[in-house]
Amino acid sequence: MVDEQEGGLSPVRIVNELKANEITHVVWLPDSETNFLYQLLESDATLNLIVVSREGQAFSTAAGLVIGGKKPVVLIQNTGLLESGDSLRGWGIGLNMPIVVMVGYRGWNRRGVTSEAEVALFTEPMLNALGIRYYLVENDSDADRIGVAFADAERLGRPVAILVGDEFHGFNR
Repeated sequence: MVDEQEGGLSPVRIVNELKANEITHVVWLPDSETNFLYQLLESDATLNLIVVSREGQAFSTAAGLVIGGKKPVVLIQNTGLLESGDSLRGWGIGLNMPIVVMVGYRGWNRRGVTSEAEVALFTEPMLNALGIRYYLVENDSDADRIGVAFADAERLGRPVAILVGDEFHGFNR
């Protein structure tokens, strides 16, 4: 298990990147695969965790936080990204919200062997259709892209996505 974690994306590294980018709130619909990250966030007094019941609520909640002077991040799976497309379009893009969306890239693998039924096949085309810039983060050595995404969101004044390609590896331990 230790060897697997060394090559993966550490939840501790994610939390550190969120703090380094001065995130005030994490808006999230937790799931079983990312439980360890949830436990870290829940126990951290410097990051406010807001749990939503549907992914579509995450973007209106995040937009309200931005309007109120806070700096949120949205954490969802790619299945939830598809579910929340209209909310992302209206609240995120329509209102020019500089929000970073960390998306668990469920079904994706670096070798491209993906079932035709996998939601991974629709993730990047959806982001491209909405004109949302995105970065792939697979492990701790890629984690600096998280800061790049936050800088882009601020500079562009619109949502930017981080595709977490390690959802079933170090991200959940």
